[in-house]
Amino acid sequence: MAYDWPGNIRELRNVIERALIITQGKTLELRDWTPGEPAAAQARVRSLEDVERDYILTVLEQKGWRVSGPKGAATLLGVKPTTLEARMRKLGIQRPQAPAPNML
Repeated sequence: MAYDWPGNIRELRNVIERALIITQGKTLELRDWTPGEPAAAQARVRSLEDVERDYILTVLEQKGWRVSGPKGAATLLGVKPTTLEARMRKLGIQRPQAPAPNML
């Protein structure tokens, strides 16, 4: 009620009808509609932890999963190897296991 609706009454009616259809429970949920922010923009927002995990994974893959040393991921990221290892543990990042050789 406090939001100044920018569209016409038909658009408002459509948003409310859609919310009535998808809401489960006693409280009306607008879910994909936030005042002043399109649903598509809201969907692109990710947590800082997710972005950090993806970035660290990208750097590790680029460096062949080498963490320390002059050619390691820690050097490229500008952190100590122990700091990178701690962040990897916190974010649940583990080096993928090499596939076992076929024994025929």
